Amino acid sequence: MAKLEITLIRSLATRPYFHRRIVVSLGFHRVNETRVLPDNPAVRGMIAKIPHMLSWKQVEEGANR
Repeated sequence: MAKLEITLIRSLATRPYFHRRIVVSLGFHRVNETRVLPDNPAVRGMIAKIPHMLSWKQVEEGANR
């Protein structure tokens, strides 16, 4: 199963409450933090809500990091 490597690239300052909730539910704590999450419809939906705040790429599960 593929995974997504997601990086928070924008600050939460002055963002609406629902944007902050999405960032927290993705597991971010600070800017430039990277998380590897499963590629499923729930995560894709969260990314679609705040694409201006995130950078992401698809990685294969067996890939060396």
